[in-house]
Amino acid sequence: MIRDLVILALVLGFTGTLHAQRVNNYGKAPAAPAQPLNTDAVGLDEKLGDQVPLDLEFRDERDQPILLSSAVAGKPTILVLAYFRCPQLCTQVINSLTDQLKKLPTDVGDQFNVVIVSIDPKDLPGIASAKKWSYLKEYGRPNVENGWHFLTGKQEQIDELCKAVGFRYEINKTKKPWEYNHASGLMILTPHGKLSKYIFGLEYDELSKSLEEAGAGKIGKKSEPNAFMKMLCYDRNPDTGEYTPSVMKVLRLIFGTLVLVLAVWLIRVWRRPPLAASLSTSPGTDTDMATPQAANRRG
Repeated sequence: MIRDLVILALVLGFTGTLHAQRVNNYGKAPAAPAQPLNTDAVGLDEKLGDQVPLDLEFRDERDQPILLSSAVAGKPTILVLAYFRCPQLCTQVINSLTDQLKKLPTDVGDQFNVVIVSIDPKDLPGIASAKKWSYLKEYGRPNVENGWHFLTGKQEQIDELCKAVGFRYEINKTKKPWEYNHASGLMILTPHGKLSKYIFGLEYDELSKSLEEAGAGKIGKKSEPNAFMKMLCYDRNPDTGEYTPSVMKVLRLIFGTLVLVLAVWLIRVWRRPPLAASLSTSPGTDTDMATPQAANRRG
């Protein structure tokens, strides 16, 4: 009975997973094969204390040249590397940042600035401007536009900035137009442009403290060892409802471990002798008394 219930639970769980996948993908064209995640090419290496090249020139939302030093403007600064047509992770990063900024008592541009730089040289000031004003509207506080920058630039400047802060990414050629595989997180700069803190993932509760420490010129500590896994677990494809290979590996490991444990338990149950047989062969049992013939002989 127990064996049948366990098998039924496994079957229902497996079919439920398949059904959920069908629901997520209902009415959608089959997704292109996922490009395997190359962790040698994608990541965010902490370079705490290193100087960010503030002399790099980008274009602002009005298509005017701007030096990174002018965007930082001598204040602790939140630096985000993203791209403005990103369909998933970049948007989640900026959304989460905006939600956290709304909780802070001080306004953007007052005691700190925000600089978001596109890693895609195809992003132009027009899309940067649209992004900026949509997030300023969401932020909902007046007169903060001078402290919140959405910058675009050429590949050379992008590469130099990414190398300086340890931001590694790759082009995902399975997507048309091409997209980028990258990590989620942000960096906090001191007023002089040194890397003070890395915050991985999509939860920025420590933002206020990190800005305060950066404003004092302090260099923070490195993040926990599993930070790389943390910042990749959020990468989910909203078009297909499927997770990236890094997340699927974890889910498969958990499911595989569960199946292995259940299999070992079932084997032990199947090999256990039936209860009736155990009683008939247990020590001290008079098996002759179990039959009428034995009773007659004793009579």
